[in-house]
This record gives sequence, structure tokens and C-alpha cells, in this order.
Amino acid sequence: MGLSFRRHPGEFAVCRLAPDAPIPVWAAQSPFSSITRTPAELSIVSEAACVPENAQAERGWACLELRGPFPFTLTGILSSFLNPLAEAQVPIFALSTYDTDWVLVPAVKIDAALQALRAAGHNEI
Repeated sequence: MGLSFRRHPGEFAVCRLAPDAPIPVWAAQSPFSSITRTPAELSIVSEAACVPENAQAERGWACLELRGPFPFTLTGILSSFLNPLAEAQVPIFALSTYDTDWVLVPAVKIDAALQALRAAGHNEI
């Protein structure tokens, strides 16, 4: 199953805060953000430029958006995209939204990621 995807410009960061931390103002300042609270952590993904230097964060991610929306009844969407990345030894951080999936890959591995995705029949738009 060939999927269409697009790369979003810029650098992204994955941040970890305490599970009871309030959602910081900077998280809403990013045009792209994902906020997930679990009993163990508050996790925020956003553009790196919005993340304070002293935040616990993994920086240097590139962001790929799968072209959705995808019906909830479809299966195998994310695995068809992630398996070629795994085979190419490209680490990922995946997010799902109501309409689509987002995959972050280390910016230093973006060329290998794009090559693996194209070889698997996916196309960048």
C-alpha cells in the first residue's frame, strides 16, 4: 500500500515533564504540538524553537505527515510506513490524530528515511 506523505519544515522536539505538571504556555505557541498526559509523564511534541533550553527534551527531529484522513476501519496504515524505516535502521517517534498519523525521525537520518520510504512505494508530496 503506497501512501502519500509530506515533510514539514523545521526541527521538532519531544519533551518530558512531570505527570502532574501544568501544560506550559510554550506548548501552545508552536503551530504543531501534541500533548499527552499519562500517570507517568506529560509528553509534549512541538517545534524545537518553542521549547525552553532547560526543558528535558530530545531535539533534532524531522516531521513527516501521512496524507489522511484514514477511516478507523483501515488496518496496516502505520505499519506499512514504519516497517521500511525499521529495516533502514531509522528510529521513529509516531503520533496519531483523528485524521492521520505523524512520524518523527531523527533529522540526521532524514535522507535514509526518505530513501527507504520511496523504495517501499510511498511518495512525498
